Amino acid sequence: MAEYTDIDDGDTVWRFDTDFLQSRWTCIWGRGCKGIESEVNTENGRGCCSLGAELDGVDEAMNLSAAAAMTPKHLFQYQAHAAEHGIFADETRNATRVVDGACIFLNRPGFVGGAGCSLQLAAAHFDEPVTEWKPSVCWQLPLKVDWEMRDDNVEVATVRPWARRDWGDDGTTMAWCCTEGNDAYVGEEEVVDSLRHELTHIVGESVYVRIRQSMNKSS
Repeated sequence: MAEYTDIDDGDTVWRFDTDFLQSRWTCIWGRGCKGIESEVNTENGRGCCSLGAELDGVDEAMNLSAAAAMTPKHLFQYQAHAAEHGIFADETRNATRVVDGACIFLNRPGFVGGAGCSLQLAAAHFDEPVTEWKPSVCWQLPLKVDWEMRDDNVEVATVRPWARRDWGDDGTTMAWCCTEGNDAYVGEEEVVDSLRHELTHIVGESVYVRIRQSMNKSS
């Protein structure tokens, strides 16, 4: 069972999986990532992008459209495809289009502009945070937030790692989930430090400082 620490900021009780925050998890995309398809594949570079990205509402879809338009052509392998067919899976604009087995924004290995997420490359190009460019589900990974309202009308937000079950039916066929096993727990820093920017964007600076201080006391 994971250990949790609660931080009450007045409006929300944040519950943190401190075991994960103290772990050495790190993204190993391009360094042995096995992807989330039914068979392990460390060569195709699809990582967790083979399903495309689910979007969080109209505003995020609008922001993504703007980001796609601003991404330099030399950093966006499927820019021409996006211009012709669009970046969304369908007219609901709830998810990104999948092209050749992965998200339209994923540059494949060998692409001259650089492999990996074209939105992430664009963020680096403009020296801006990835949280301003990528869909929230993408920049938050491997962090997941579960929201619930208690009977006393107190909002509780649980910050934990993604698990296979969170992928729904697709999770049952995944050959690998990076937060399971030991393969991805090879980082140089604890997650609370390596994902400081992402955590702060999710919970706010003051809550991040409090959970960081709490972990320092317990270590």
